Amino acid sequence: MIKAGGNLVKREDRKQAIMDLLVGQRAVDLDDLAERFAVSKMTIHRDLDDLEAEGLLRKMRGGATMESGTQFESDFRFRARQEGPAKARMARAALQLVEPGMTVMINDGSMAAVLGAMLTEKRPLTVITNNAAVIDVLRAEHGITLIALGGVYSYKFNGFFGVVTEETLARLHADVAFISTPAVQGTRAYHMDDNAVRAKRAMIASAARTCLLVNHQRFGRQSLHVLAELSDFDTIITDAPPEPEARAALDRAGIGLRIAGDSA
Repeated sequence: MIKAGGNLVKREDRKQAIMDLLVGQRAVDLDDLAERFAVSKMTIHRDLDDLEAEGLLRKMRGGATMESGTQFESDFRFRARQEGPAKARMARAALQLVEPGMTVMINDGSMAAVLGAMLTEKRPLTVITNNAAVIDVLRAEHGITLIALGGVYSYKFNGFFGVVTEETLARLHADVAFISTPAVQGTRAYHMDDNAVRAKRAMIASAARTCLLVNHQRFGRQSLHVLAELSDFDTIITDAPPEPEARAALDRAGIGLRIAGDSA
């Protein structure tokens, strides 16, 4: 049982505690939560309904999860803990596309955040981003001209989105944009959030070259919105070869992959 100052945890504090548990455990059990917070199962149901409506979790039978689904992307804090070595390999491969003096766009996401932290190796650079993690890392770095895109802040995605973001991007130009995606099916990249899709498309439209960053486990997945055709990207970087069926679809379309860590 969790108490604060001798009283049962307030609802908003309880919901935040549920999110903290999810970040650490990936999933939570309804009965365990009711016992932990000394409330009814119906109360926990309402808490989970609220959090699901905010796009912060995905309810399932008997509890909730942070694992991604076709219409749900997990919280940034959770994704930041996953696939660290794979992200580092992809970021290192992407960094080879950057030269000092360039203007670089970085989108939201934990994968992009890893790349953003490496950009200091290529300074001087101008970096345009809506990714709050990248802004935090680069804002005090000398040799980096940081253009932080405004907009509506999303706690879930740890980034800025909306009309302000998109209109600002339309007035900027970059040498290269790095775009990440949670799902690839056939020859299309997908995303479950329409605000994120619009921001990513605005970056694609404002860059001379584009690079897609996608974990190999995301091939063969589909989500709510089409983000772009894979042929729209100049380079596609992944951490390992996807499943044969997904790779065959790419080969038939003449779409090449750069496998991070390969010497080629």
